[in-house]
Amino acid sequence: MTSPLILGPMLRHVDETSATIWVETEGAATVRVRADGRGWQARTFAVHDHHYALVELDGLEPGSVLPYEVDVDGEPAWPEPDSELPASVVATWEQGRRLRLAYGSCRTSVPHDLEGNLTHGVDAMRAFALALAAGYAERPDLMMFLGDQVYADITSDEMQEFIRNKRDIDEEPGEELKDYEEYAHLYRLAWSDPANRWLLSTVPTAMIFDDHDVRDDWNASHDWKQKMEATSWWHGRIVAGLGSYWVYQHLGNLTPEERADDELWERIARHDGDEELDLTDDVDAFADRADQEPTSVRWSYTRDFDDIRLVVVDSRAARRLDPDDRALLDPDELDWFDAQLRGGFRHVLIATSLPFLLPMGLHNVEAWDEAISQGAWGRRAAGVGEVLRQAVDLEHWAAWEDTFQKVARMVGELAAGERGPAPQNVLFLAGDVHYSYLAQVDRDDVPGSRILQAVCSPIRNPLPRVMRWFSVVMSYGAATPIGRLAARSAKVPDAPFRWRTVKGPWFANNLAMLVDRPDELRLTWHTGVVDDGDQRHPHLEQVADVRVPADPRARVTSG
Repeated sequence: MTSPLILGPMLRHVDETSATIWVETEGAATVRVRADGRGWQARTFAVHDHHYALVELDGLEPGSVLPYEVDVDGEPAWPEPDSELPASVVATWEQGRRLRLAYGSCRTSVPHDLEGNLTHGVDAMRAFALALAAGYAERPDLMMFLGDQVYADITSDEMQEFIRNKRDIDEEPGEELKDYEEYAHLYRLAWSDPANRWLLSTVPTAMIFDDHDVRDDWNASHDWKQKMEATSWWHGRIVAGLGSYWVYQHLGNLTPEERADDELWERIARHDGDEELDLTDDVDAFADRADQEPTSVRWSYTRDFDDIRLVVVDSRAARRLDPDDRALLDPDELDWFDAQLRGGFRHVLIATSLPFLLPMGLHNVEAWDEAISQGAWGRRAAGVGEVLRQAVDLEHWAAWEDTFQKVARMVGELAAGERGPAPQNVLFLAGDVHYSYLAQVDRDDVPGSRILQAVCSPIRNPLPRVMRWFSVVMSYGAATPIGRLAARSAKVPDAPFRWRTVKGPWFANNLAMLVDRPDELRLTWHTGVVDDGDQRHPHLEQVADVRVPADPRARVTSG
């Protein structure tokens, strides 16, 4: 019997008294969620002949853990018959709880068999799902995905087979995604494995995109965008990419209040006809406008967990690409970010797909490359700088020097108590670079918060070994003194503070866990390991354990 659910249920935003559950269904339907003797329902809406519902659960008790079931048009759809996985639950937040946050980035969608594990490693997310299902791991309050949830430009054999059955794969854009239909299939490949599907049904999730959700180096520079817009396929790709992102990722990020202010959700909420609402034209128009007028939509958001603030920052779509006025965050986005960085919280977590504190050697190389690309060494060198920027991904925060300097000053003010009582820690969470590490700003002579950067990348897409060597050299080896000299030669201003890598790097596929404790923050990185050749049942193994004491003057130590 075919399930009426294509994807989901996915547990998305959850607070003390409400939760949202997202599904994709086979056809137009009424979706009903049943829990604790109550029921909540929603009609599906359509986008490009795909059908979705977001069911809003309200009136829940703080601190409750409610097993739930899903019906589609009155027929049971979840849990799946004969499933050996535990019941899916909605666990609401309650004041006084200590936050448990899982996070990571960069996850490819290939089979979980011997070939897939040999080429891409064991999926750390799936290993965690199996450990949680077996009772060997504790359920997080939130799982944060920090970009490259899907790879629209580097497709798997399964995705390419789908494309070949739909169009001529030898015509542009070839093996890359072209339209919404292909994005929908890519998300299906990413989220349909039974163990991962169960995990997404029982742990709240929050997401933000990075470049591969759209294309490698997305918005790296004005030159990059001009090249893309000159192709025959880019407009369709960006409209499909941003439209599907709103449907599959962004909509579930929103609180009930934020959804009420969302123009597309407003159309869904006020629809009262008997026919399913077709939102295709609206989503396409919204996505087109979001690309052409980035200030028309904000993908960033903030969540507070009692005295912990989580700020999730869009470091891709909010860029200003004008060669004479470059900014990683346009003025409107920077003002919004500035307003979120306020004291009075015990910890301030800043989640962004790109590491803010790259290893110092790589930071200086990227800052130098931006300077020469903008003409510091003349026109000919500028062309070379642009080629390097796109060839080796020199487009992180360090490559947007003006924005980096402004954000560094903002964070420094927060840490120094100039924006209200200083938190114990200002902690950047990031991914993207395909290795994990912990960096710390040197502030021994300055009272106030620690400033840290905890990177977890990839979940499943490891660097080849030769690239690991290259990354170490670029980040920690010869590039450190060379990058410093090069940056000075291009008159790059010094950063407001210095930092260093205190733990790592680790190159395994990893999922990180942040646990708030009364006397410390505990940060752990976990990978999946196959025993006895059983590719389908990897176990979870700890890669690193770092303790960040509550006293900002105390040293960060390994557990």
